[in-house]
Amino acid sequence: MDTTTATTPSTSRPSRRTAIGATALAAVSLLALPQAAAARRAPTVALPDGIRPEGITSGPGTTYYAGSLADGRIVTGDLLAGTVRTLLPGAAGRQLRGLRWDPRSGLVWAAGNVGAVAHVWAVDGHTGDVAVDVVVPGGSFLNDLDVTDRAVWVTDSRVDRLTAIALDPRGRPTGTLPRFVPLTGEWPGFDGANLAANGIREVRRGTLLVDHSSAGGLWAVDAATGAVSEVPVRGGPGITGGDGIEVRGSTVYVVRGSGNAEVSVLALDRRRRSLAARWTGALTDPTLDVPATATLAGGALWAVNARFGVPSPGTAAYWITRLPTR
Repeated sequence: MDTTTATTPSTSRPSRRTAIGATALAAVSLLALPQAAAARRAPTVALPDGIRPEGITSGPGTTYYAGSLADGRIVTGDLLAGTVRTLLPGAAGRQLRGLRWDPRSGLVWAAGNVGAVAHVWAVDGHTGDVAVDVVVPGGSFLNDLDVTDRAVWVTDSRVDRLTAIALDPRGRPTGTLPRFVPLTGEWPGFDGANLAANGIREVRRGTLLVDHSSAGGLWAVDAATGAVSEVPVRGGPGITGGDGIEVRGSTVYVVRGSGNAEVSVLALDRRRRSLAARWTGALTDPTLDVPATATLAGGALWAVNARFGVPSPGTAAYWITRLPTR
């Protein structure tokens, strides 16, 4: 596996030397300036230039994995050390979106495509070997995924259904064909042009939380039937868009839930049969530049910046931003 040393152009993200200097300067400034004036940017982890990242996952510990829209490679490293190396080399025509690491098997699950063909891969998180490659018939824009006790669940932003890949108790694929669960009920659906289902997380057994990139909102999906009901969100600006979702306990993080440079933070109420949520704020930082997904590790939330719309994406700088969990 190739190893890449990340570089950090001074115009886009702080280098290690610059960061050390900035830390020293901030410490001196605290003696003379108000605390607000001495505030520093969040730490960042540099990724290879031109990688065009979208998905990120982590485990064990602060090990992370980020996937590429440019060539379908997966890079890995340590979030606290700021390292990066290639785990899965790129391949012509391959694009990766959502990623999810399973602690039972050590597999990194990835959703994406090769050309016009939809795929879900399971990659060994240590060796980079592809353990399984599942072709998804009828898939159009596989986007994000989650791993539950007995299945990998995948959203498709252009087809109103979820794809389920069966797992055994050890988190290994059973080898059966994928099955499909149509999204029904209150689901807004795909309008033929704008992306629909995106982020996905299991929030209790048999219930999946999904966001809708164009219609907004949060949606509870019955995994057995595909029946969808809207999750009311009290307070704040509401969830007007949404990309990746991350969940810890009763806290839900929706990347770009109500803005292109923020992560919405919600308190989820599971006490009743129907879910409800309360908007508690948003995480922002000057280093956020159209984040796509996020992962929880090392006591922080780490958001990967997809920088959609950046000039010259094939050579642009990319990075991961560290945010507080509130």
